[in-house]
Amino acid sequence: MLLKNRYETISFGKDFVKHLKPKSIIILNGPIGAGKTSFVQGVGEGLGIKESITSPTFALSHHYQSGAMYLIHMDLYRIESALSARELYLEEEEELEINNGILIVEWPELIEPILEEYWKIDISYTFNDWREFNIYEPTFSK
Repeated sequence: MLLKNRYETISFGKDFVKHLKPKSIIILNGPIGAGKTSFVQGVGEGLGIKESITSPTFALSHHYQSGAMYLIHMDLYRIESALSARELYLEEEEELEINNGILIVEWPELIEPILEEYWKIDISYTFNDWREFNIYEPTFSK
């Protein structure tokens, strides 16, 4: 799927919510500025979240409770250790289970090997700064 700007990315995220169920996990791969957080903002709109959704690069995760489903947004960009990334993921996975929410992870490379069932979205730049979104439905990795 080709998206030409931030607004189309947000709209796509908003529409994508219809595919999600409680305890869904989505991992987002793509270079800096590709639209990962814009996609999450769209998911937030689709869930009716009232808070402003921002990148959790420095906080590592943000939790949003005001929507139809609880949303956890993680960003593992600054984590270099697989052990640290996995520990954080396991903490957030527990929150996901307790709250029947949705978990979206940016920069998931360090945790992908331990995930069992998840949506995967690869984002890349194309011509004229458009973005290509390749969506892979939930799979079992183990």
